[in-house]
Amino acid sequence: MRNFKLYLILLIVSVAVSACGGRKTVDNNIEVEPVGGTIQTDESVSTSGLGADSTVGAGLDGTIGQSANADPLSKRVIYFDYDSSVLTLEGEAIVQAHARYLNSVPGVGIILEGHADERGTREYNLALGEDRAKAVANIFQALGVSSNRIQTVSYGEERPVALSSDESAWSLNRRVEILY
Repeated sequence: MRNFKLYLILLIVSVAVSACGGRKTVDNNIEVEPVGGTIQTDESVSTSGLGADSTVGAGLDGTIGQSANADPLSKRVIYFDYDSSVLTLEGEAIVQAHARYLNSVPGVGIILEGHADERGTREYNLALGEDRAKAVANIFQALGVSSNRIQTVSYGEERPVALSSDESAWSLNRRVEILY
């Protein structure tokens, strides 16, 4: 009986250790998983997010980005259909524009933040956000961007840009943000 308890404890510990391998937990248990090695950044590139008016927000240097209707390189948000991690044609155009830029500036790295709307469980939405970020990362890599310059993170439903519970809000929350 004593050996049985010891084996049971060892089994539980080994399952827990193997389940934790490969992922890093940061910031309120949000999973971060680099696609490749370490990320390199260029201090002259601004970091920005999506503003409330669907424009690229102010960068660290205080400059205001262009509207979302400008060329694909000025867009830093890729939207997805419900329950999908497949990029739309517009999303592919945005990734292609950023990949051309990244290939021309070798010292710059990116972070791809995957998001989901509020429908579904927290765990499901974290996984969906991760799938979306990895789908974008895979396209970047196919277009020649080295994996050590790409980092993915999933926030699931935790960081919505629209707080309503309707399709217009949900469609804004199903996204991947490209951060420099």
